[in-house]
Amino acid sequence: MPESTPTRHILTRFDNALNELRSDLLRMASLAEQSFSSAARALAGRDENLCNRVIAEDEEVDNLEKKIDLDGIAIITRFQPVAHDFRRVFSTMKAATDLERVADQAVNIARRTKRLLTTTELPETRTLEPMFTAASGILHDSIDALADENQELGSSLKPRDRLLDKMQHEFIERITRRMEEDPVNAQSYLDLVLIARVIERVGDHAVN
Repeated sequence: MPESTPTRHILTRFDNALNELRSDLLRMASLAEQSFSSAARALAGRDENLCNRVIAEDEEVDNLEKKIDLDGIAIITRFQPVAHDFRRVFSTMKAATDLERVADQAVNIARRTKRLLTTTELPETRTLEPMFTAASGILHDSIDALADENQELGSSLKPRDRLLDKMQHEFIERITRRMEEDPVNAQSYLDLVLIARVIERVGDHAVN
């Protein structure tokens, strides 16, 4: 027996709501990735204007995260989806939370960078670039895995994140020694350490 018209209408509205939720998530992912890339370029180029742009554009990511959360709850309440669809809605809401935190970490880098711009550039700043590259790659591939629902690609990210963790630990060890050798610039070295920790957290959020 064919589905009744009311049932088809409900399914169509449900599919449309899911598609809009997914579209918002992918838009949010693009913005978060862009913010992180901009923060990396701001630090490398000592670009205060780019720092300010990263900070200002964070509001759009925050608003999308709130919209996805509200829309996800509305979908669950209104349509009471079956287990498979419920997991898709819930995982979308969870992914939005991690992407919002990626954008927050980009803002943290921008703010630390603005403080570093008030001092002489330290050569060690350049040694953060491999960490940025690794984290950016993990983030980009995590977004591709999310968009394509590619479980194999998603599963491949954990070993790369462990390598990023190792890079962070080695960087902190080097900078800690430099702080002891050059205490005059201790605050700047500390800012670099905190930026390294933020980069590592971006990898964690991407894996999530």
